[in-house]
Amino acid sequence: MRLAVESEDRVGMTQEILAKVADLGVNLVAMEVTKFHTYLNLDNDHLDLMRELLAIPGVKQVNAIELLPGERTAKQLQAMLAKIPEPILDIDRDGRILMANQSALDAWRQYKGQAGTKDLIGIMITSCIEQKLRVFLTEQSVTQEITFAANQYFCDITPVKVDGKVQGALLVLRSLADVGRHLAATQLTDRGGFDNIVGHSLKLTQVIEQARKFSNLELPVLIQGETGTGKELLARAMHDNSRRARKPFLAINCASLAEHLLESELFGYAAGAFTGATSGGKPGLLELADGGTVFLDEIAEMSVYLQAKLLRFLQDYRFRRVGGVKEKQVDVRIISATHEPLTSLVEDKQFREDLFYRLNVLNLTLPPLRERSGDIPLLLEQFIKNAATQINQPLPTISPEVLKKLQSYDWPGNVRQLQNTLFRAVALAEGGEIRDISLQQGAQDSQQHGNTRYNESLDNSPALPVTSEQDANAVDYRDLHHAHQTFEKQLLQRLLPLYPSTRKLAERLGVSHNTIAIKLRQHGLQKNR
Repeated sequence: MRLAVESEDRVGMTQEILAKVADLGVNLVAMEVTKFHTYLNLDNDHLDLMRELLAIPGVKQVNAIELLPGERTAKQLQAMLAKIPEPILDIDRDGRILMANQSALDAWRQYKGQAGTKDLIGIMITSCIEQKLRVFLTEQSVTQEITFAANQYFCDITPVKVDGKVQGALLVLRSLADVGRHLAATQLTDRGGFDNIVGHSLKLTQVIEQARKFSNLELPVLIQGETGTGKELLARAMHDNSRRARKPFLAINCASLAEHLLESELFGYAAGAFTGATSGGKPGLLELADGGTVFLDEIAEMSVYLQAKLLRFLQDYRFRRVGGVKEKQVDVRIISATHEPLTSLVEDKQFREDLFYRLNVLNLTLPPLRERSGDIPLLLEQFIKNAATQINQPLPTISPEVLKKLQSYDWPGNVRQLQNTLFRAVALAEGGEIRDISLQQGAQDSQQHGNTRYNESLDNSPALPVTSEQDANAVDYRDLHHAHQTFEKQLLQRLLPLYPSTRKLAERLGVSHNTIAIKLRQHGLQKNR
């Protein structure tokens, strides 16, 4: 029986209530006291006690209740924790487990077995995990990787402090798969699948139909196409249309990171693997994407060392973290992409032939925008609408002159260049109409680093071959833009024989490899291999 005693707030009220309980020989299980209320948990029904309590001066009413306030709060907390899928543990300052939610109990019992196993509550945390918790070293909220019930988790550790001293900690365990899904969610804003690919041209629809057929084939896919044609968009659509759709889709650009950084991002690293490494180690994309898809963009730019390591992984999908000794196995699908002619790179021994055959089991080639110019009106409509929404302004129209200019342009940066060009045009539109457009500026925007960095690299590189004064005088420059284009072409012509790939040439000029690829196409130049 539980009672709620409402009374005046005066000195001695609690003592008088307890005296009545004692006089009647009632066993008191628990008691809670707040202002104006005293709550009693009794071992049995005691109606005579209710009458005696009402006789105390200042007591207004006595009512039977189902739960004490503390009990109700505890049950609500337990119900809430039971709905949380992540295991949660509460430990005291000695490391003894005081509380565990249902997910933690289920994981532990599944690991230990039902018969004769010791309950999780009351045992030491060191009996459950091998790692030493860093909270007692730093006294700050930290995240570290741990192994609990034979599974790996990211453990968010929040210290519980009383009077400035750590008296325990709350542990929230997040599985690597959950972390991978959250990471994939940050990379992807729209899961429209193949509906996100705009266009009805024959070449594009043929590629999309092929991609639909490939979606549920558990084989690697190689997507080829010029920069800006939408290779990652096609890879995401295949993932969203496959049985792996509910698992992570994680993408990485192989040209954007140095070799050692790319290795650790892909394969992760063990604790203490190198100076500056997180003390608890870090999983790579292959672990985080377990069950899902890893998209390797610009695979041609991967170093020979990493090509060999990736080849080894593709044999049985096993790997070791950088600096680690424990072998891991994951279930991921590899989709790779490049704008480089891989067959030529294989012939020139710049890309491993065996890796090429591993990646090129299924092949898709996206057409450049100039080969599907009929899709430009559809793309214009979507990009202008999106741009107007993003900058919160009315939807502008396009003058016939600008439309003709857009449809006749070669678009070396393809769909990405078109999108960036239209975004600027919408932002600068006056009177609700796009009357003028700068295609050169749009081409610059499609590059990852822009001409600002490009020009600065030229200014700061006196060792670069430049056009002589005599050469400059010999050219009849129409305007500054023509002069810039002429110098740019001459510079690339002089450097091409010295650097065998876009990546090397881009490093020399201090720009992205995509910038170099676009410039070479603009000027009708080919790399010497």
